[in-house]
Amino acid sequence: HRLPLGRPGETKVGHGVTDLRSGRPADMGQIVRAAQGVRFVLVGESHTSASRHKFQADVIDALVQAGRKVVVGFEMFTRPNQANLAPWSLGRWTEEEFVQKADWQKQWGYPFDIYRPIFEVVREHKLPMVALNVDRTWARAVGRGGPGALTAEQRAELPPLDLTNKRHRAVFDALMGGHPPTGPMGENMYAAQVLWDEGMADSALKAMAKQPSPRAVMVILAGSGHVMYGEGIGYRLQKQAGEKSLTLVCIDAPEQATVSRGLADFVFAAPPTEKAETKSDDGK
Repeated sequence: HRLPLGRPGETKVGHGVTDLRSGRPADMGQIVRAAQGVRFVLVGESHTSASRHKFQADVIDALVQAGRKVVVGFEMFTRPNQANLAPWSLGRWTEEEFVQKADWQKQWGYPFDIYRPIFEVVREHKLPMVALNVDRTWARAVGRGGPGALTAEQRAELPPLDLTNKRHRAVFDALMGGHPPTGPMGENMYAAQVLWDEGMADSALKAMAKQPSPRAVMVILAGSGHVMYGEGIGYRLQKQAGEKSLTLVCIDAPEQATVSRGLADFVFAAPPTEKAETKSDDGK
C-alpha cells in the first residue's frame, strides 16, 4: 500500500472513505460525483471481509440512485458461467437455486453470506451481471507453462498479453511479499496474473459495448491486486480501448494507516478482517 507509483506522496487514512487525490475524508456522494463521465468504477476488495462487500453494495446502490445505468462485473464468475447470472437479477431463482446453479462454491469458494449484500442490491434493481474472468484452467495452464500454453482458440478470445508494464510488475512483486519466484516459474506466475487482468478488461469492454447509454457504468468487483495503483484491470482498459476508470481500494486499518496517494482514487479502510475459510484452488 506504500509503493511509490502514480500520484506522488503518502497520506494517513482512518476508518471510512478517504479521497486520496486530496488526502481528505470523503463520502459516497463524492465517489458518485467523481464517477461522472467515467464508464468503469473498479472496487478492489478483500475477499474474506463482509464490511468490504457491504461497501461495494453501497457503491452500486449510490450509483443507481444517482441515475446511472449500472452493470456489475464480477471477477468471481468465469465467462462460461454467464448464462447462470441473469435468472438471479430477474428474480427467477431463489438464493439457494442461484448458489447451486451458478456453482458459487466451485467458481469462487468464499462464503456466499459475506457477499449477500452485493447480490441483494443487484436483485433489487434488476442489474445486469457480467462474468468477467477467463476459464481458470487457462490461468493454471499459463502459470505452469507460460503464455505459449494457451491454445490458438483460447488466444483468439483474448487481446495480446502485455508483459512489459514495469509498474504493474512492481505491484505484482509486492503482492508476492517482495520476494517473487525467479526464473521461468516467476515469469509464468506473472503471465497468469496478466492473463486475469487482460481477460477481465476484455470481458468488461465487450459487455459495455452493448450499453450505448451515456449514463452506463460498470462497477467491477475484483481483488485489490487487480485494482491498486490503476495498473491491473484499469491499465488494460486504458490500453485496449482508451477507457479511463475510477479506482477504489479496500484495506485493513487497525486505527490509522499510511498509504501511497497513488494507491487509488479513493480508499475504504476498516478494522482488520476476519479470515473466512475457502475451498478456492486458484491462488486468490
